[in-house]
Amino acid sequence: MATGWARDGAVQDQIDDTITDAVLTARARMPSGEGTEDCVICGEEIPAARRRALPSARTCVECQAGRDSRIVQAGINRRGSKDSQLR
Repeated sequence: MATGWARDGAVQDQIDDTITDAVLTARARMPSGEGTEDCVICGEEIPAARRRALPSARTCVECQAGRDSRIVQAGINRRGSKDSQLR
């Protein structure tokens, strides 16, 4: 049941769009192309298990964890409520 001027299913459409955006963003951050045997940041050897799991890996686990911790999530406000726009 939609509320106000929204049509039926509008809330689910917003949820679906949010999930789709998150998946596309995650895929865009994944490395592509040929990987390396040594980390491009610290120079240490990338473990064979990581290279098998992610053949295009260019960083070791520790350096990638550091890079991932600095990712800033900039999303779209799909709610449109007054409270969410005031934040």
